[in-house]
Amino acid sequence: MSIGSRAVEGSQRGPKADERFERHLIILMGARLALASASFVIALALDAIGGNLTIQEWDGFYATVALAFVATLIYWPFVGRIQRPGLFAAVNIATDIGLVSALVLFSGARESVFTFLYMVVAIYAATLFRRYGAIAAAALAGGAYGVVLLAGQNGWVATAGEPADALVLMTTWIVHAGALVLVAALAAFLVAELERTGSALDERTSALEELRTLHARTVESLMSGLLTTNPEGRVTSFNQEAERISGISRAEAVGLDFERILPGVRALVDAAEEDDQRSRARIPYRNRQGKDLHLGVGTYVLRDAEQAPSGHVVIFQDVSEVVQMERELRRSERLAAIGELSASIAHEIRNPLAAISGAIQVLRDYVGGTTEESKPLMEIVEREVDRLNHLITDFLQFARPERAHPERVEISKVVSDVLEMFESARPANIRVELEIEDSLAARADSEQLRQVLWNLILNGAQAMPEGGILRIAARRSVEASTQGSDSGNRMGRDEKASWVEIAVMDQGSGISPDVMDRVFDPFFTTRPNGSGLGLATVHRIVESHGGTVRLDSGVGGWSTLVCVRLPCMEAA
Repeated sequence: MSIGSRAVEGSQRGPKADERFERHLIILMGARLALASASFVIALALDAIGGNLTIQEWDGFYATVALAFVATLIYWPFVGRIQRPGLFAAVNIATDIGLVSALVLFSGARESVFTFLYMVVAIYAATLFRRYGAIAAAALAGGAYGVVLLAGQNGWVATAGEPADALVLMTTWIVHAGALVLVAALAAFLVAELERTGSALDERTSALEELRTLHARTVESLMSGLLTTNPEGRVTSFNQEAERISGISRAEAVGLDFERILPGVRALVDAAEEDDQRSRARIPYRNRQGKDLHLGVGTYVLRDAEQAPSGHVVIFQDVSEVVQMERELRRSERLAAIGELSASIAHEIRNPLAAISGAIQVLRDYVGGTTEESKPLMEIVEREVDRLNHLITDFLQFARPERAHPERVEISKVVSDVLEMFESARPANIRVELEIEDSLAARADSEQLRQVLWNLILNGAQAMPEGGILRIAARRSVEASTQGSDSGNRMGRDEKASWVEIAVMDQGSGISPDVMDRVFDPFFTTRPNGSGLGLATVHRIVESHGGTVRLDSGVGGWSTLVCVRLPCMEAA
């Protein structure tokens, strides 16, 4: 197989092989320029120290160096454009062998210091043509060297040395030619091994890059916050969901002690280390934006290839919605139990109250009106009986509310009706503000919705004895419905649900966080004369409509905000 065909065969292996072949050609030409320049410098040094070459040899030497530069300038534009790169490379190798032979011939033949250049040509022939091409180039270089020795021996060009014995000449040629072939074979073997190793390294690098990309995408796609630490507790990785939950950027988090990011987690990490197992807990958390959350946290010991501890993995989720649903469920169960029991008790109390009220009236008629001593006492009894009866009526309404008849209810109309009733009882120092979207309608029982708004507006007004602004806002809200989840806040989002959110805000004293979880309990009140059934009734009615009630304190500049959410009815 010829050198040209061998190179062409190598160049047909694909785009990467073609690029590599062209790159080697460029290196070959660069090497030619470098060797020509080095030869020129060596020649100048020899000439300066009085080298024993003839004028004819000097002229031939300098002409060969110049020819090397000219050949490079001629061949360079063809790199990457010629159709047969293998043949082009073979021509370059042959040109280099000719130039080296001329340099050796004009610099002393057998005694030339440039004989090593044959080996250089054989080495970069190995990078282009592999084993067979390299050996062929070495054989060609050995033949050329033999011709140079014969030319110097026979005086074809005047040499600086004396003619050598034929046996010495033959030995010199055999040693140099054999060395050339061995160097070419060794170079070809090393190049092949280097290519094989490089190819394997490329495959491993590509596989590693794909694995790294897959790992990064997997971590970033998790619906849970994830951070890893080194043995000292410094954060080494921080995914996108962790940034969203904590409000801390990855750049800021990496290098921090994880306790500064998730306060209270160190105890879980220590527990995981002691028991050599996973540790899970639910902790309260306030993120960088000041939002109070509940996090479900799991910690694991991170181990290296030798199974030695090398840090920790902390996975956390925002389970605030789950916690809220659990609270709602517990409250609903508790209220249901209280309602069933209390309804029976209330009926039993109402009967004696009716008897007491009737007995007082009969007694008053029996004694012939009222005396100075009996009149205050009877008035107290009648007043307290009426108050107790009114309280029982409210409680029965809470415990066993009338069945709702949902229909399309215009929010603006219901709010106007309630405010019209409230106007007669509104203190002069309280100003009402409205912010209601147009054509907003909910699916609700109109009478029960009026009762809900009346209770909320009355509570807001009573919370501002010194006066202030009472705002009522209503808007349409759209959010993804939950279809099952493995995360508190990233649930399956397949459908959109529309809601009407009605918020009543006041500028009163607010609600203490200590009692926030009890405000919807029956008979719990913070006012001296309150019955504690207003918000409990609101919660019960809204819940029966499939809605929710949320109460916040100190949000958006308002002391108290009660938000009622009901199913929305689209415009007809």
